[in-house]
Amino acid sequence: MSTTTPLSVVLAGARGHGRRHLANIRRLQHQGLVRLAGICELSPLTDAELDAFAGEMPEQSSDFAALLDSTGAAAAVICTPIPTHIALALTAAGRGVHLLLEKPPAATWADHARMTDGVREAGIACQVGFQSLGSHAVPAVKELVRSGAIGTVRGIGAAGAWVRDDAYFRRAPWAGRRRMGGTDVVDGALTNPLAHAVATALELAGAGAAEDVASIETELFRAHDIESDDTSCVRVTTAEGLPVTVAVTLCAEEAGEPYVIVHGDRGRITFWYKQDRVLVQRAGHGPEEAVHGRTDLLENLVDHLARDTPLLVPPERAGAFMRVLEAVRTAPEPAALPSDAWRAEPSGTGDGVRRVVHGVDQAVATAADTLALFSELGAPWARTGQVSTP
Repeated sequence: MSTTTPLSVVLAGARGHGRRHLANIRRLQHQGLVRLAGICELSPLTDAELDAFAGEMPEQSSDFAALLDSTGAAAAVICTPIPTHIALALTAAGRGVHLLLEKPPAATWADHARMTDGVREAGIACQVGFQSLGSHAVPAVKELVRSGAIGTVRGIGAAGAWVRDDAYFRRAPWAGRRRMGGTDVVDGALTNPLAHAVATALELAGAGAAEDVASIETELFRAHDIESDDTSCVRVTTAEGLPVTVAVTLCAEEAGEPYVIVHGDRGRITFWYKQDRVLVQRAGHGPEEAVHGRTDLLENLVDHLARDTPLLVPPERAGAFMRVLEAVRTAPEPAALPSDAWRAEPSGTGDGVRRVVHGVDQAVATAADTLALFSELGAPWARTGQVSTP
């Protein structure tokens, strides 16, 4: 049990993905670390949705600013649609309220910079919700690289092959959109569902900050009838000249665990970031596998405020990721794949339909293995991407 006063927290966005934050706050509340002071939702949560919270029930309101004022909350967790992040974050900062801000932190580089400046000027703590960067595997992999376990690093690859059906893109008005009514959304495979693959690969490349990025190449495609990309790859060249290639799809033949590979000239390290699992393969040794622990980002924020423990993911650590998001945002519209490049199948849940891109699982894996873009692999549905230099 905590011997200090629990941190009072307001949760903005408690449905959808926000349910995970609600469950986590419940866990930490049972430990005496936090207290759920309020929930900001367009419609109040029902008693059934809040059933596991014992004792005092949180205040509810659709007005975030008013809720912060009435509860006197010390911190806020923001898990709302991407285009709302900046306004809510600055609202909290203006009241001296600390933040856990769900990824992506903003829909544009300019908004991210404005948020970062606002947080700094307010003197509050802000944690960006890239939970994979809380994995203890991240420093473990970095130490393996520093020790020369796989020799000189030649590049970083990442792969994510997921299955999402048409219902996924109907789950919210902003789902699968690049913009709405002139407002940027950028809800693509690289920038939202598989954003952790991008952020984790950049972190393992030692390129988490914006200034660590030299150039970005993008190839964006879509099989579903949406605006944003659902099958894409990006290659970042870091300021030190290291290639970082991330290939992802939401149209996989078979769903798989996303992973990041650190390629060395004497071996490789594979990190399945959702599982905190690491496999080291190197010359003269048998394969070595380990599963690591993980630090929860809200718990880390509590520790930071109570004991000055360093934040795991301050906004600056998401700078390189935001450069990638900006490159995706300003790239040509994702190319619609021809009908002979994919097939439709029942989703397996309800009456949904999913689209499967032919050969995409192998293309994603090969891109991560070779650091090549889809077009360079000769994928029949790929074309040369757009090159941009931030």
